[in-house]
Amino acid sequence: MQNSSIEIGDFDVTEADLLGGIFFDAVREGAAEFYDLEQRRAWASKQPSGQNWASRLAGQKTVVARKAGLPVGFMTFDGDGYIDLAFVAPGHQRQGIGRALYARIESAARDANIERLHSKASYLVRGLFEQQGWEVVRKQRVERSGVTLTNFLMEKRLDNPVRPTDIAANSKQS
Repeated sequence: MQNSSIEIGDFDVTEADLLGGIFFDAVREGAAEFYDLEQRRAWASKQPSGQNWASRLAGQKTVVARKAGLPVGFMTFDGDGYIDLAFVAPGHQRQGIGRALYARIESAARDANIERLHSKASYLVRGLFEQQGWEVVRKQRVERSGVTLTNFLMEKRLDNPVRPTDIAANSKQS
């Protein structure tokens, strides 16, 4: 992927319904490798839109990947470090967009002094998170509309690395 063609930025509430479409398509099409049709229909029974969906996105730190100015993916997290939503449009999956979104999320979490990121990850996002140093806490079975789906409770501790300026300052105090 050419990262220069993808821009990562903050959520604009006018994009909420477009992000709902990305969520819906990512679940219905992009997750087909891991979940059967009945599971995908239970997970995303309809495309989220409207005020409740916009409020859900606005109530978290939401970052959006855009190509040619149009959203192609997004990821959210809250003040507790919980990544709620992480979706890339099916035609743009496995091109580094999820990794770019995650890098922005982790950077923002570190800036906010959040010590741990955690999520209930699907099979698809599990792979991305593991590549970024996450660990599976446990495999879970959840029920949606009478259908059982598998996800993974995952986490990553954000040990704030010691900066060279901290080392220099500490050595002068000795």
